[in-house]
Amino acid sequence: MGIMFNIIIILIVLFVIFRGIHIVPQNYEGLIETFGKYKRTVQSGLVLTIPIVQKIRKVSMALQPVAIEKYSIITKDNSNIRVSLTLNYSVENSYKFFYNNTDSETSMVQLVRGHLRNIIGTMTLDEALGSTEKINSMLFDAVDGLTAIYGIKIARVNIDEIIPSKEIQEAMDKQLTADREKTAAIAKTQGTSESIKLENKAQNEATVATAEANAKAKKLAADAEKYRIDTIQEALNNANDSYFKNQSLNSFNQLAAGPNNLIVMDKDNLTNLGNLPVANEMLKKQVFNGSNHEASAKEDN
Repeated sequence: MGIMFNIIIILIVLFVIFRGIHIVPQNYEGLIETFGKYKRTVQSGLVLTIPIVQKIRKVSMALQPVAIEKYSIITKDNSNIRVSLTLNYSVENSYKFFYNNTDSETSMVQLVRGHLRNIIGTMTLDEALGSTEKINSMLFDAVDGLTAIYGIKIARVNIDEIIPSKEIQEAMDKQLTADREKTAAIAKTQGTSESIKLENKAQNEATVATAEANAKAKKLAADAEKYRIDTIQEALNNANDSYFKNQSLNSFNQLAAGPNNLIVMDKDNLTNLGNLPVANEMLKKQVFNGSNHEASAKEDN
């Protein structure tokens, strides 16, 4: 019986001793309380406390993410939007974090939401939708120093979504559709106008090219004619009198071979008149008529 009692006593003592042995993990701090009152702060590692008398509270000092669910905000132009965001924070002072506030994380979230509401409340809907980076920067600057009272340091804030109300979304969709149709109509009109311009330009260029080709052809023809005339003129300038006389005789011969009886000749060529067939013919007729006339005259006498 005595041995069993001693074993029980030993087990109780060992249990109590083990209750006084604690391990604080990496990136944690331990807050030691004696009879519920803060005594000291210990770092990570093996920590010994007085069992039953002292208690240790472990506080994480690592960076922690917090998601703030969608909540309504009214913009400057009275548009209702829903905003969600995330932030990352770390505990800089474990004592303030645990003892200065019942729930420091909740208080931090409320602080962030309030400042975000104030910032967006100074913006129109269009400004808010197109200025998320600006809002992130303004919000971070606004809450950076205020969370120190909770022993918290905010490392980053980020707007995840800004969603207009259903009515605003429908209006925006209609406006977007109208803008797209307008853009398409303008593009079509510009395309048609450009096509007409190109067609007119092509026609003008074709007309100019045709005119230039005609002018070039006429110039070539004129040059050829001038060359022909100049060549003939040069040949005539170099020709002697015999050539011209021969040409005259050839012309007379051609006229004599024709049906015409009237010939105009140069006096210098009258000596050659007898060489013309028509002249011979006329001479014979004159001789014959003269003989007949003389015979008639004799008979009359």
